[in-house]
Amino acid sequence: MIAFILLGIAVGIQLLYLLIFSKTAFYMIPNAISESLPGVSVVVCAWNELENLRELIPILHAQQYETFEIIIVNDKSADGTFPFLKLECEAYERLRVIHIDHTPAHIASKKYALTRGIQAATHEIILLTDADCRPASPRWIQHMVSQLRADKEIVLGFSPYQQEPGFLNTFIQFETFYTALQYVSFALAGHPYMGVGRNLLYRKSLFLKHKGFNGFLNVLGGDDDLFINKAATASNTAVCLHPDSFTHSIPKQSWAAWFHQKRRHVSVGGHYKRRDQLLLGLLAFSHLACWVLFLGNFVYFLWERNTEMLAWTGGIFALRTLGVWYLWGRVNQRLGNRLSSGMIPVMDGLLTWYLLGMGFVSTFFKKKITWK
Repeated sequence: MIAFILLGIAVGIQLLYLLIFSKTAFYMIPNAISESLPGVSVVVCAWNELENLRELIPILHAQQYETFEIIIVNDKSADGTFPFLKLECEAYERLRVIHIDHTPAHIASKKYALTRGIQAATHEIILLTDADCRPASPRWIQHMVSQLRADKEIVLGFSPYQQEPGFLNTFIQFETFYTALQYVSFALAGHPYMGVGRNLLYRKSLFLKHKGFNGFLNVLGGDDDLFINKAATASNTAVCLHPDSFTHSIPKQSWAAWFHQKRRHVSVGGHYKRRDQLLLGLLAFSHLACWVLFLGNFVYFLWERNTEMLAWTGGIFALRTLGVWYLWGRVNQRLGNRLSSGMIPVMDGLLTWYLLGMGFVSTFFKKKITWK
């Protein structure tokens, strides 16, 4: 009976989190809020991204926005990026380039590059993306800026990965969806804790006020989520979920490359505020507990031929599963239908193994992580 009670507690916790996720599930995209369209500095850091920059720069330059500049920070590239950008500056009037030849030893490379780019920005509004991202529309800048008002200093955007055949891509789509489900829902509930640098807007004055990445300068990664974790509040953060505001990223093509990327992301989570670690930890633990306790109770009551308790076990778990299926499905629609409806309960189950695997890796494998 103790295991059955624990199952009820775990399901109850999951239902509380589903209430938070309903913030995104029932979110209505507001009309343009910003009364003016301030100047924007789009900042992109690039390390050996020549081919991506060939595609990205014309797309950025074609954005339908009155006042903006494009700042490309060339971070020690050795693939011909330097001469290419020199020629591009002559072709595109909005383009500015910063070349970095050396990174100080005490600061992670991308954080130094971003800091240089933001410091050089002409405008107060900083909009970040990566070289391998592509805005969904020529109105990307406009939609992100439209969620600003006087009291807002941060706008969290969504950056899905391009859809391709194969199970790896399906799981990447799900993991990206699940991450957005969490950080968008918590932000809408008044508890922002992270954003993704592939699509993120904040004020330059906020960056300077918080002394940029001070406090985690030498942490590999975290230039997006750790800064938001430090600077975001319930009152200064907005989200933008208009489909035209998305930026689509190029997904990893192998499990090894994806695993390396996720190890880096998971390692950064240990630097979140303690309350955020507890909230996210409880979410993950309750998810694991639901599945483990359900299977354990089901097998035990089946063995005991206790049909009454077997029905209660199935009913409690079904309540949680149907809630997940319905609310995740609504969020999936809001985020552009990254998954088929039938895959949601499948991924719900596979998430258990993902959480177990990442927990095991983060606990027992502490080998130094490199950027690429």
